Amino acid sequence: MIENTGVAPMAPQPTGLSRRQKAAIIVRFLLNEGAELSLSDLPDDLQAQLTQMMGDMSYVDRQTLASVVMEFAAELESVGLSFPRGLSGALSALEGRISPLTAQRLRKEAGVRMAGDPWDRLCALSVEQLADIVARESLEVSAVLMSKLDVARAADLLGSMPGEQARRITYAISLTEAITPNAVARIGLSLATQLDDMPERAFDKEPESRVGEILNYSASTTRDDVLSGLDETDQGFASAVRRAIFTFADIPARLAPRDVPSVLRDVDQAILVTALAGAVDDTAQTSAEFLLENISGRLADQIREDIEDRGKVSTRDADTAQTQVVGAARRLADAGEIQLILPEDSEDAETD
Repeated sequence: MIENTGVAPMAPQPTGLSRRQKAAIIVRFLLNEGAELSLSDLPDDLQAQLTQMMGDMSYVDRQTLASVVMEFAAELESVGLSFPRGLSGALSALEGRISPLTAQRLRKEAGVRMAGDPWDRLCALSVEQLADIVARESLEVSAVLMSKLDVARAADLLGSMPGEQARRITYAISLTEAITPNAVARIGLSLATQLDDMPERAFDKEPESRVGEILNYSASTTRDDVLSGLDETDQGFASAVRRAIFTFADIPARLAPRDVPSVLRDVDQAILVTALAGAVDDTAQTSAEFLLENISGRLADQIREDIEDRGKVSTRDADTAQTQVVGAARRLADAGEIQLILPEDSEDAETD
């Protein structure tokens, strides 16, 4: 009688087979069973060796197949924990869990890049980022990049280019018929490597956007003084800041009439009354009338009565209240509940 020790029997060891041959048998077996295998993450030399070995082998008998499968299963069961291979794999596993600066330094010191298909990273970039790449690359490389993008993204990218550049790149696409997959892969790796070499940015938003947001919440006298100084120092930057600014005076041009009720629901009525009562100059009065014209008539009449009762409002109180009205519009825009009209769009509408 055989005593049951509770230990699984050892898998029979197939003789005369190398580990590469066993790997080829396992891969072939899994493919025959309909398994979806992704071997592209293996190093190129291992992919080549596996393919060569499968081409060299002819057939194995059922007993050998069973032995190899049982050995493979036993090895899988014995594995308690596996680690990513190499520093590149470790960095990928720890992505988002260590600081970007540390990850960038380790990558630079070891000379490794992010794992995975570089074209997946490139195709996920914004149109602005893709346009920057096209601006510094040759026509041939830009044509390959355009060809790898989905149709909608490629159309957006093409529309962001000057006409002459767009025509030259579209013609260059016609010359990519004979390009090899290896060449496309090398181009993708080269472009992705440039992404890794770009320094980390401390701020997500552009300088003009950050200055514009600060001035949005500043007193009108401070805002006007700062913009005048920027005009003297850098007119281009001053113009960009003005486009990023959204003040009480900009409401008729930047806020759609249908969104006025949503914005005013987010503003305490006492603050709204103070903001409208303090609208004394022409531009502020235009904004006040715009707001009142785009809400219900009964509510507008009630607010007008409250404005008369409120009386004169100090400039400081008016600025504070008007800033809160603008802040409510910005919060809804940031949350995606409304969409502010861009200055360029309003200018185009006036031109038309």
